[in-house]
Amino acid sequence: MTYVVVARYRTNPGEQDTVLPLLDAMAAASRQEPGNLAYRVHQGTEDPRAVVLYEEYATEADFTAHCATPHFQEIVLGKVVPLLESRDVLRCTPRDEVTA
Repeated sequence: MTYVVVARYRTNPGEQDTVLPLLDAMAAASRQEPGNLAYRVHQGTEDPRAVVLYEEYATEADFTAHCATPHFQEIVLGKVVPLLESRDVLRCTPRDEVTA
């Protein structure tokens, strides 16, 4: 079973053009990590300050290791978070599929 993280950010006014390239670099680095299955950056179509990250890992331990990487510490915590108005992170696992 995979471990999924959905992060929802809202940038400070006018900061989305700074945050998005940083998150693109973060995505590229994260996709190289062992256990990373997906890392996608999305921008709101109605609100360009809204950013959603979809991350998928093989295990929760892989996500924990991701948070300890130098690129997470430098890019997300060091550069992106100070430019955010809000940040919400949802950690979840898929439910078993039900067949009718």
